[in-house]
Amino acid sequence: MKKLLIIALLLYSGIVFSQDKNPKDIKVGLVLSGGGAKGFAHIGALKVIEEAGVRIDYIGGTSTGAIVGALYASGYSAVQIDSIFKATDFVRLIQDELPRSAKTFFEKEEAEKYAITLPFDDFKVALPSSISKGQNVYNLFSKLTSHVNDIDDFNDLPIPFFCVATNIETGKETIINKGYLPRAVTASGALPTLFTPVKLGDSLYVDGGVTNNYPVEAVRAMGADIIIGIDVQDSLKTRENLKTAIAIMNQVGNYKTIEDMVEKRNQTDIYIHPDITNYSVVSFDDKLEIIENGTKEAKLYFDELKALASRQKSRKKKTFDFAKNNSLFITSIEINGNEQYTRSYILGKLKLRTPTNTSFEKFNEGVNNLSSTNNFNEINYRFYNDGNGGTKVVFNIMESESKTSLRFGAHFDNLYKTAILVNITGKRLITNNDITSFDFIIGDNLRYNFNYFIDKGYYWSLGLHSNYNTFDENVALNFVTQDNLNSEDTDLNSLNFEYNELTNQFYLQTFFKRIFLLGIGAEHKWKYYKTETIGIDEDEIPQTIFEDTNYFSAFGYVIFDNYDNKFFPTKGLYFRGDFNFYLFANGNNENFNEFSVGRAKLGYAHSLFGNLSGLIEAEGGVKIGGDETTSFDFFAGGYGYKESSNLVTLYGYDDLSFRGNTFLKATLTLDYKIFKKSHINIAANIANIGDDLFDNKGWIDGVDYTGYAIGCGWETIIGPIEAKYAYSPERGEGSWYFSVGYPF
Repeated sequence: MKKLLIIALLLYSGIVFSQDKNPKDIKVGLVLSGGGAKGFAHIGALKVIEEAGVRIDYIGGTSTGAIVGALYASGYSAVQIDSIFKATDFVRLIQDELPRSAKTFFEKEEAEKYAITLPFDDFKVALPSSISKGQNVYNLFSKLTSHVNDIDDFNDLPIPFFCVATNIETGKETIINKGYLPRAVTASGALPTLFTPVKLGDSLYVDGGVTNNYPVEAVRAMGADIIIGIDVQDSLKTRENLKTAIAIMNQVGNYKTIEDMVEKRNQTDIYIHPDITNYSVVSFDDKLEIIENGTKEAKLYFDELKALASRQKSRKKKTFDFAKNNSLFITSIEINGNEQYTRSYILGKLKLRTPTNTSFEKFNEGVNNLSSTNNFNEINYRFYNDGNGGTKVVFNIMESESKTSLRFGAHFDNLYKTAILVNITGKRLITNNDITSFDFIIGDNLRYNFNYFIDKGYYWSLGLHSNYNTFDENVALNFVTQDNLNSEDTDLNSLNFEYNELTNQFYLQTFFKRIFLLGIGAEHKWKYYKTETIGIDEDEIPQTIFEDTNYFSAFGYVIFDNYDNKFFPTKGLYFRGDFNFYLFANGNNENFNEFSVGRAKLGYAHSLFGNLSGLIEAEGGVKIGGDETTSFDFFAGGYGYKESSNLVTLYGYDDLSFRGNTFLKATLTLDYKIFKKSHINIAANIANIGDDLFDNKGWIDGVDYTGYAIGCGWETIIGPIEAKYAYSPERGEGSWYFSVGYPF
């Protein structure tokens, strides 16, 4: 009997020892709720979970939780995700802002003229379906997950993963665990009104938080023994915090979610609920504080997390070389879904030719440039290994059915005064790749711009342009004596000068070396200058007409422009050169002889240190021949208006202070960004302007005109708003300049 007892004790000890040495491996599931910017708290909590040594075996997330969860599931550490999020400008990301240097020249002009754009199909004004297409989010996620781009089943990721989206037509919850990871995550985070719904298969999806913002049941069903949940959803607010319509609507929308969370919380073994009381779904500027709040809350459970980690078997985590994510060698491109727009048009906007070595940054800029045309509702792409070390890119695009838009702008400056711009733009009017745009400008000076452009991408594109420009300004008498007015015939010191110019152009343009825009064409220009201050014409009308002639020329131009900001550049180079050869004329210029006009401008912007940047510009123009034609003189003075063939800005002088057939000018500007969109700046310019400066050596005999300016500016939705005070030593007095909105 005693022997049997000893044997039993030994057997029992062996069993216990065996169980202690080889405990059951605990499977841990992670649930990450949605919450917009509040979801940054997931990162802080994840860092603590990782520090405690907990191995995550399954992940399910919604919206922001899907984004963070997918990155963690694809192999990133919590610290790496933290670095990525801290370095990302989420406001710019969500707004699909495209660096200016990446836009084509046509898109730059379009983006820097209009403040508001609305759909206008069938002559009915509508509102945009969303603020953003989510293209930047898709681009970033495609880059970050390129190391797993061949995985279609999310269970095959380093950590099995799923995300939740909502079918917009049925209102049903959808678990997405297969497909292309960036596309799935984009669908899960497509917050209604903020992002465009995402098409997967034959269905449209929006944010999963609408139906299931905390998918704990689905994570448990994956096989998790223990659930860790990070919840960044709102709690019900008191009446003191319900003082706006938006707050009340959010409260009503949260009733069902908060009610469901009672049971969902009971299903969660370790429930982490960071303090996000003072933040909203768009508190992106507070990301550092939100991440830290996630860390603080998770640390309260550190001992519990450590105990959980001790019950798990250690497993070596698969590592990836994420540095490879910075480059692409594209060997081929496949485009599907394009019916109206040609392959050459799409590749031209993408700025891609194969084979090519490029960076993800350049590739994404091209995709966003294509998106900024607003010709496509969706631009989906996926990278595939071609088997030879290169990448094949497959695009699946959905063309926009909208063909017409209504756009508006507003501007004020000292020369043109108040102006309101109403534009109607139509696409595919005659051919698939064309765009027709008409600007009608009302205010103190009635003007218009018409453009018709057939975009052939890298091939020669064709355009038609018509523009009518007019203003009137009081000028010194000697300003118009060159127009056959004898100053001895009047005792006036100044008179009103009315300027009218109609320009019609036909042109061809293409890219040269993929960075320069090169154009050639033919031009008709009608110039009409007069004053009603003095004189009586042959019809007994009190006016003096200085010019009324039609001119015809051939022209060419070359442009390079990679400024990061047209109005407040901090980096980049700009060059524009224009040349016209006027062959004949018809009108009151009866002594016409052939002449040519050339004009060029070179600018370089550079960030000096901190928020201080410098801009140096040099420009000049010259008319060669045709001494009897003075209506092509350059008019110098003023600031804030859009420069044209005649007009040259000059600090320290009023509009139209000087004129001449030759000018040279240099400007230095120092700009300091005091806030995100606010600037203070100082500037100095020097200039020589007059007739035949190169012949009489007037361009090197000294500086005739100098001016200094100090001002402030703001970047706004309607364009730059600027106020400057300028002083000229030659005048001994100063001038104020005001400019509001995009100049046009």
